[in-house]
Order: sequence, then structure tokens, then C-alpha cells
Amino acid sequence: MSGQLPLQGLRVLDLASFIAGPVATTVMGDYGAEVIKIEPPGEGDPQRKLGQAHSVPQHPVNFCWHLVNRNKRSVVLDLKHPEGRVAFDRLLATADVMVVNFPLKVRERLRMRYADVKHVNPRLIYASMTGYGESGPDAEQPGFDSTAFFARSGLLDGLTYEGGPPAFSLPAQGDQMTGMNLFAAIAMALLHRERTGEGSEVATSLHASGLWSNAILAQGALLGAFVAPRPPRTKPRSALANQYRTADGRWIQLTIVREDKLWPELCKAMERTDLMDDPRFKTQESRRAHATELAQLLDPIFASRPWLEWRERLRRHEITFGLLGILRDVPDDHQAVANGAVVESTTADMPRTISAPIRLSFAAETTAPGPGPDYGAHTDEVLVELGYAEDEIRKLRDGRAIG
Repeated sequence: MSGQLPLQGLRVLDLASFIAGPVATTVMGDYGAEVIKIEPPGEGDPQRKLGQAHSVPQHPVNFCWHLVNRNKRSVVLDLKHPEGRVAFDRLLATADVMVVNFPLKVRERLRMRYADVKHVNPRLIYASMTGYGESGPDAEQPGFDSTAFFARSGLLDGLTYEGGPPAFSLPAQGDQMTGMNLFAAIAMALLHRERTGEGSEVATSLHASGLWSNAILAQGALLGAFVAPRPPRTKPRSALANQYRTADGRWIQLTIVREDKLWPELCKAMERTDLMDDPRFKTQESRRAHATELAQLLDPIFASRPWLEWRERLRRHEITFGLLGILRDVPDDHQAVANGAVVESTTADMPRTISAPIRLSFAAETTAPGPGPDYGAHTDEVLVELGYAEDEIRKLRDGRAIG
């Protein structure tokens, strides 16, 4: 293991707002890249206020901001101002990667398309994040993960119970996934540049990422194959791929795929070996045909013992199962800490945070997660690095080219 992080020495310009685009640059920063967040004059990235949304937990710490913008530097530039654009181009010439999620018409108006910037830096990796892609009838339509990732892709349809209203998505789940897809595209572009010396444009979208996440059901749809609406838990398609409540109110998810091997083991774990001889449950086909009856039998069995006892019994018989975790479990999840999914932070009022889901054998641990930057906190610092003198910076600020 070397002491150097794999992306050390790279400079990344984050011009994206909200979550999906900035997720990609956050992961790059975790693995050594220097990330400079370019924010517009006024209030900056709207994600600074995401913590006020009704759909996220309310807390005085602005954790939504810190989580997705840790360790970045913030520079406020007015890209519509001629001198602001000159400053941006000077910065762009020093960059390796630029991430943008402006609507396509805004990119054209600001001259922020790949064709507009690649002459400034031919080795630049230009990473584009959109709601629905860059071509097609909906390319100009704004998209959030709730609309483009979850709703349009059919994910919510697949989660909806028979006869019930459509399911709802949870905050930023699609953004986090899509940001990782963009990170993967950037990594491939950097490898291509290493081999050829060429810069390039890469992209992903919330919609395409949602379809990829829902690929099993979506591929079936392409062939004209569809599953029936999701049945209620009491009438499962398979009683061995179902959820059961324990005596202490926790829920267990059974996911038994190899029924020929594990059905007898489950019967032993439940101390109900008599079920192995029940003609209704002899074969996989008969268990599926009598799934409702089997679920009715399993409900009181699981309800007779607490979760910890079931965990011991099911593990002993190598049954595939999982606890339906509740968010109140997360702070005490020792496995998450042991596996590096929850790590210590240098942010004073947010001592622990969630790490990127990547592990590398050849590199040191990631950069210690720190706070997201204050608005415009590094404008002067970065401009000085670009060669601006103090009086030049003062003139830019007086002319409102910078914040």
C-alpha cells in the first residue's frame, strides 16, 4: 500500500448544484483530488438550504451540505460577467475535470458546453449531468431524482402494492447512485487521457441511471414481459421471500433462493420439521402454489421468538436473511464501522459521516472528511494562486465579477 491517494494531483471544478453532480466530485476529493466549487453570486448552490426541506431530518447542523461538499473549496464567480469569465478561463486552464449540470439552454447561453471550453484546455475531462440526457424530446426537461430516476424509470411502479397508490422515493437516493455513475465515467475518461493524452466529454443522467438500477424489470418490459403488481405481504408470491415480524417487534426479510437446500434447514431452525412432510410444501412449485397458506403458518412462528434468537437460529442453519434495519439502528451499527462505511469526520459538530462505497488495496485511506466550505470562503485564495494581485481582486469584487 502506497501513501498516495490515486487522484492526488488532480484539480476538479465543480459547477454542479444540488446533489448528483457534486456526489461525483465528493468521491474524487475523498481519493485525493483538489475540488473547487464554483458558485454563483447571491446565495450559491441551493443545496446549502436543502436541510430546510420537509423530507429530510431536521437538525441545526447543515449535514446535507457537509455530506456532499466535504473538503471542497468555494469560489464565487459571476460567469455572465466578462471579467468573471476571464477568471474562470484562467482557472479552467489549470483543471483536469469539470463537472456541470446546468440545463442545456443555460450552458449554451453561458458558453459552458464542451465545445465552448475545450479549446481553453484540450486535456480537460468535461463531465455532464442531466435529468434525461442531452438529446431526445425531453432533453430540456428539468429533472430531479424523484421524477427522472424513480418515477420515469418504473422503479416506483415496481414498488407499488396491488391496488395501492404509487410508492414514494426517499431523499437523494437516486442522486447518490447517479453521482457514482458519473464518477465511473470520469475515471474511464482519465484512463483514456493517460493512454492518449486526449481530453473528452462524458455524461450520465438521472433517467438512464434509474433504468440501469431497475434493469431487471425494464429489460423484461423491453421484451413485453411484466410482473403482476406487488401483492401484499400476507399474500406473497413466495413465502420464503417475504417479511416476518418477531416477538420484539422487529422485522426479518427472508430471501431463500436455493429452496431445495434451505427449506429443510429453515424447518429445522423453526423446530417445525413436520412442515417438510406437508404435501402442500414438498416442492418449490407446491410452496409457491400455497404461498399464502405458508405465510399464514410462518407468521405466528416468527412472532413467537425475539429477533436476537432468530438471528442465532437462522445463522446456525445458514439461512439467507436480513434484519429490516431502522434508521435508529445506524448510529450503533458496528458492522458499518468495521467495514468503513461509517467513518470519523474532522467536522467539529458532525463527528461521523458516511464514506464512499469504495475500497482500494493499493492506496492509503481516504482524505479525512471535513466540512463543506462556507460560501465564497476561498475566492481570494484561489485567485491569488492564479496570479491575481490584491488590487486586481479588489477591482473584480467592486465590479461584481466575484463574490
